[in-house]
Amino acid sequence: EFAARGVSVNCVCPGTSRNECLLFTDPQIFGCFIESDMTAELSDDYLASMSEMIPLKRLGKPDEVAGMVRFLALDPAANYITGHCFNVDGGIAIGC
Repeated sequence: EFAARGVSVNCVCPGTSRNECLLFTDPQIFGCFIESDMTAELSDDYLASMSEMIPLKRLGKPDEVAGMVRFLALDPAANYITGHCFNVDGGIAIGC
């Protein structure tokens, strides 16, 4: 309905943040996929086991999420994109 007015609406779905991860201790139940200032709170073993669950075998960086937002908001190549959700999660959504 907004496209006719030149408005595009998209969604960026980053992997969950480390803030959310602190609520859970078992990476098989819940994973965190984007690095944040909470990194120091999580054990190396936990991070290693979580990274193994991610197809790219590493956690994402905030700049990678911001890059997708920047692309959708500012790049002329995104002018014809509307009504989509973009997962920025290292492939975890397709790896489940």
